[in-house]
Amino acid sequence: MAAGCRDQRALCEPAGRAGLAVERYAPPSLSAPAAAFAREAVAVAAPQTPARAKALLFAAGRLGGFGESVGLDLRSEVLLAEPVIERFILVGCATVSAATRRTLRTNLRALARATARYPEPQPVALARERAKAPYSQAEIDAYLRLAAAQSTERRRMRASALVCLGAGAGIITGELRHVRGSDIVQRSGGVLVLVSGRRVRSVPVLARYQQPLLAAAAFAGERFIVGGREPGRRNITEQLCRALSADESLPRLEGARLRSTWLSACAGRIGLAAFMQAAGISCSQRLGDVAAQLPQASEAQLVALLGEPLARPA
Repeated sequence: MAAGCRDQRALCEPAGRAGLAVERYAPPSLSAPAAAFAREAVAVAAPQTPARAKALLFAAGRLGGFGESVGLDLRSEVLLAEPVIERFILVGCATVSAATRRTLRTNLRALARATARYPEPQPVALARERAKAPYSQAEIDAYLRLAAAQSTERRRMRASALVCLGAGAGIITGELRHVRGSDIVQRSGGVLVLVSGRRVRSVPVLARYQQPLLAAAAFAGERFIVGGREPGRRNITEQLCRALSADESLPRLEGARLRSTWLSACAGRIGLAAFMQAAGISCSQRLGDVAAQLPQASEAQLVALLGEPLARPA
């Protein structure tokens, strides 16, 4: 009687119900050998929940049916080999959706790892790079004051351009080296930065950064706006960042954080957070897929959406 009670309690546990689902797996759409292969493979994997057991059984059953149709031995070491799994996904799953194919491949690879006699070690998870925190408006104002307090006009103009291009237009460090004064233009109702290189584009400048950036551009003319003679030279902004980080009450000035400041301002302006919340989107890849299907915006549309009309001096 006590043993029977223990058996009943075991079946009440998720793992016990999962084991029972594996034992009873015999769908009419599969032959007895294909169903037996699925049961044996999933039993070795020892799923801990009924839902996981059913998912693995479905994948293994489909693979078993495919292997039987092409004349393969219904053994784990044959069917759960990576080439067979890939052939099954490409040939045997032509009628199912792309999401189902991805799920089937993931589950079959998990079964392959669980049934391997000498499984390969799992890759070490690498930390995902996160976006830098944006600077506050007070911190940006302090950096601009420090830029205006530099000892020479050349340093004042270059330091001011560094802050304005980063926080006002999101120009990254690698692109800063190539920007000349003549690349800052008044056009389409606003102020634009004409970015060259691999990602050629026109970037509207936020209103509060327009006048100091125009002054720096006029001073630089055809020269590089943040200094230097050769754009290939590295760390050309390091000296400027160090000069603007002299105040110990401020965090160190970083190009990545300046860009995050611009990104945050633009995201707030277009209501990106509200859109992603309403659409249930948390992955930026989805946004890229959506944007790729839309027509490119004109300069005037960019200025209206992400920038402002040219701000007149006070």
